[in-house]
Amino acid sequence: MDDPKGEELAAVIAEIRQRVRARNPNGMAPGNIPLPDLTPLLHARDATEAKVASIGTVNPRRGGLKNSIIQSAKRMLARALDWHVREQVEFNRGMMACVQATIEAMNECKQSLSLMAGDARELKDIRDHWTEWHTGWEQKLTHTEIQLLRTVSELQAAFQHRVTLMDASYRDQMKAQHANFEHAMERQNRLFWDELVRVRAEYERMIHAELRLIRQRATLAPVVERVSHSAPPEVSNIDWLKFAERFRGSEDDIRGRQRMYAARFARHAPVLDLGCGRGEMLHVFREAGIAARGIDSNDDSVALCQANGLDAEKADLFAYLADLPDASLGGAVCCQVVEHLPPARLPEMIGLVHAKLRAGGLVAIETPNPECLAIFATHFYIDPTHRHPIPPVLASFYLEEAGFGRIEIERLSPAIESLPSIAELPEGFRKQFFGGLDYAAFGTKLG
Repeated sequence: MDDPKGEELAAVIAEIRQRVRARNPNGMAPGNIPLPDLTPLLHARDATEAKVASIGTVNPRRGGLKNSIIQSAKRMLARALDWHVREQVEFNRGMMACVQATIEAMNECKQSLSLMAGDARELKDIRDHWTEWHTGWEQKLTHTEIQLLRTVSELQAAFQHRVTLMDASYRDQMKAQHANFEHAMERQNRLFWDELVRVRAEYERMIHAELRLIRQRATLAPVVERVSHSAPPEVSNIDWLKFAERFRGSEDDIRGRQRMYAARFARHAPVLDLGCGRGEMLHVFREAGIAARGIDSNDDSVALCQANGLDAEKADLFAYLADLPDASLGGAVCCQVVEHLPPARLPEMIGLVHAKLRAGGLVAIETPNPECLAIFATHFYIDPTHRHPIPPVLASFYLEEAGFGRIEIERLSPAIESLPSIAELPEGFRKQFFGGLDYAAFGTKLG
């Protein structure tokens, strides 16, 4: 009769065989490594299990009464002998379990050998190519070492060359710097000695000017006592001679600027200098042979003029003009005075001058030029007695209103001569707003 357990076991064994054959159809692992064939061992196991499974069964026979009696007797005999064969059965079953475990272990060994075969193939490839790789690696290493040594040699040569160039450049720079330093020291020494000479000359000039003023005051002291005191100065605590020397300029410089008036007044004697100061204009007229006299409100200035043989006296210009006979003057000059007067009295002074000039007489009024913006930064407000600047158009208007004709405006002392920095300004702007520091307005009395 059929054994279900045996059939089930045979099916499992067949499936295992199919799987093993599917992985290794030729009985070879990767890399052509032969694997052990377990088929005979499996057949022997199957036969042994069949025998074990048939223990306790009887041989099949054809049916019938006789057969049934015989089979019953056999079964009874087998049950009676069961105690005698039980240990043999257990031993057989243990042996089959051992065989089964051996088969499973050998299957696992086959699988391990199959996996190891791949690694062995890779190891064989590495072994086959190792000699080639080692030879190539040694060649590359030798080539790389040669290249490295060559590069190091080239870098060392370049570095040495660079160091040589830097050393030469450093020496050249040191020589150049030393030469520049010597030149600079020599130039600074020259500038120092030039500046020392200039400062010494400046101090000598200042000392000479102070000594000259002291000598003038000692000489003028008796003369000052004889000067009239009809018009006291506005600011009595200022040394106006020293003030004029420092801020207006030396007498020689002022005479150089005022020589242009000699040609204008050559045929207009006698000339009255209103505010003659130190007498520069009177010196110019005397050199040109033009009869002139002057008035001033400062004692020292009048005394200096008188000491130099000039015709000058101390007086108030309005009172002096009012006392003069009409048409008694050929010309009148008023330099740097009208800006000291109250603005309301300027037309009065011009009217008095017009009355005292004869027909054709010439008047000249010189004053700071407010059209030049530079005077407000450097010139006009230095003098504490300056009141208001007089624009040229206003001076022309006053002259015209007083009866003068042929009015001319001449701009003097270009600002660029004393302020060179304004040369950087556009020419049109410079001419319009930084022209002459002073101007002179000339007018002729009409008949």
